[in-house]
Amino acid sequence: MSEKNEDMIVTPWKVSGEVDYDRLIEQFGTQPITENLLERIRKHTGEIHLQLRRRIFFSHRDLDWILDMYEAGKKFVLYTGRGPSGPVHIGHLVPWFFTKHLQDKFDAKLYFQMTDDEKFLMHPEFTLGKVIDLTYDNALDVIAVGFDPEKTFIISDVNHIKTLYKLAIRVAKHVTFSTVRAVFGFEESSNIGMIFFPAIQAVPCFIESMLTGENVPCLIPAAIDQDPYWRMTRDVAPKLGYYKPAQIHCKFMPGLGRGGKMSASMPETCIFTTDPPEVAERKVWNAFTGGKPTLKEQRLEGGDPSICTVFQYFSFFFEEDDKALKELEVRCRSGDIICGECKEKLAERVKRFLSEHQKRREKAKDVINDFFIDDKV
Repeated sequence: MSEKNEDMIVTPWKVSGEVDYDRLIEQFGTQPITENLLERIRKHTGEIHLQLRRRIFFSHRDLDWILDMYEAGKKFVLYTGRGPSGPVHIGHLVPWFFTKHLQDKFDAKLYFQMTDDEKFLMHPEFTLGKVIDLTYDNALDVIAVGFDPEKTFIISDVNHIKTLYKLAIRVAKHVTFSTVRAVFGFEESSNIGMIFFPAIQAVPCFIESMLTGENVPCLIPAAIDQDPYWRMTRDVAPKLGYYKPAQIHCKFMPGLGRGGKMSASMPETCIFTTDPPEVAERKVWNAFTGGKPTLKEQRLEGGDPSICTVFQYFSFFFEEDDKALKELEVRCRSGDIICGECKEKLAERVKRFLSEHQKRREKAKDVINDFFIDDKV
């Protein structure tokens, strides 16, 4: 095992080091997504989404069971979310676009949880007013992705606790402090709000079952750092009489710097959805690449797209054509293309995406209240 991998940390609150996804599968006890599963999905969707084809979504729990249930006539709901601690960046959008694909193809309801309570509890400098403002600001990005307004329900934990609380205390009753301490690493100095919070995050897995009075399967598309919450939730589910939530996990979109996932704590390596296009362009031009120090070396020896953040951006988001992506990789390795050409191409695509997304984001202000769940349970 390399020193880099030994330094890998993946928790709901911190991701650092070089992430070894095969090791995470083993460490978390999940399953890799197989070709057989991809073909089963294709049967229902007519295609294999970019994020599945390129193994951006790479791991799962009970995805095969969800498909069994669907094929037996039992529809499922989707659940994902966002911790509103700042503006949304492109990395946050990766699982959201895939979630929209699932909503469209499987005609599924989506419960989208804004964990503003967690962010208030985690950050001493945050006021309740700040996290609620961030919830509404981030919700504009959720709506701009294009989710079905008739089937999408955004939940603010702080503002919609009436809907959440009855289920949350039922979950909490079955989870001991020793369990959450072992799963989440809580210490004696952890505030009691954080210790209770995992029960809140479990609720959307079961909310459709509670509202309908039927036991409804739930599928959670999310980054793998959130897996500890669902491990706890899956243990509790049978005790409440509900199905265990299934999961499908995605990788982390890298930042534009050298190593590490995209993080708002490093804004110059992070493209926010609210960045002016010219600011995003500057960030792309400053990106770390797999190119050689000189043009002559690049032409002679070629570059290394496996460590190039620009190439990763094409792979994750900005090049839908697999053939074109492969051609770009070949040209990079052969020295036929230089880093400036790739940066120029990516910068144009990023600017075009931001311009279109920001227009949709602005329009979302007119309908935002239609997306929040009706807190009347």
